[in-house]
Amino acid sequence: MVLITGYMVAEVVGGVLSGSLALLADAGHMLTDAAAIVMALVAIWIAQKDASPERTFGFQRTEVIAALANVLFLWLVVAWICYEAYHRAFTEEGVEVVGLPVLLVGIGGFGVNLAAAWILHRSSGESMNVEGAFQHVMADLLGSVAVIISAALIMAFGWNIADPILSVVIAVLILFNTRKLTGTIFHVLLEGAPAHIDVLKLCSDIEEVEGVTLIHDVHVWTITSGNEAFTAHVLMDPSYQGSREEMLDRICAVARNNHGIAHVTVQLEQSVADCTENHHVDHLAAIVREANKPKRFVFI
Repeated sequence: MVLITGYMVAEVVGGVLSGSLALLADAGHMLTDAAAIVMALVAIWIAQKDASPERTFGFQRTEVIAALANVLFLWLVVAWICYEAYHRAFTEEGVEVVGLPVLLVGIGGFGVNLAAAWILHRSSGESMNVEGAFQHVMADLLGSVAVIISAALIMAFGWNIADPILSVVIAVLILFNTRKLTGTIFHVLLEGAPAHIDVLKLCSDIEEVEGVTLIHDVHVWTITSGNEAFTAHVLMDPSYQGSREEMLDRICAVARNNHGIAHVTVQLEQSVADCTENHHVDHLAAIVREANKPKRFVFI
């Protein structure tokens, strides 16, 4: 955060003195990077607060909300960059850009972004916010390259138009960079199953447990990064002679040890007559589809 914030100030000063929109655009993107890191730290702190009767999962979704706020802020920055670029490209008087300061600040920004990316990469897989900040910094690396190219073209050929054009390139990079993060955020908010968990395989593995006839009413979702939850109803075989506790322990062990799900809630049933929930048995439909596929023969 210190690296990015410090150099962001340098880019703002350099952009104002040189008249470079590309520098100001990159500084705006670095501001979102710093904001992403701050929000990640704040979200982690808030998420550690204990649960309550009013908030049974506590504040763990704070990270997701912070990531969404960061994406919305990025889109506002993109809109401002595109507006300014259009204004500069199509006004008659234009804006004179001094190339050397832009080149020097761009080279420095590339080094700072490279260092920041190395720092964030070590924990980018552990948090949605940190991953978002890491992706932003990677886009900033490309943005710094665009700034350097813009400065070189201005110094070599006097092409001031390169500055607004490459500013739009930076804006496009920002939008592209938020695509995956935005999809992940909405997937979590819509209670979608985590991408790394094969729900059909999870159901099949549990049905392999001794005494289990059928698993249904299955729900798998993400509470926050690295914290998944799983609930299901399990129909017991009437002839099963073991204890319910042993079966429950084996089912929970499959979910936790084989699929990495920390929060497991299973309801054991001997009949589905009183079960009023929708019977989610997609894994059975998948097995039927697989069994009914036409056989393929390979002739050698």
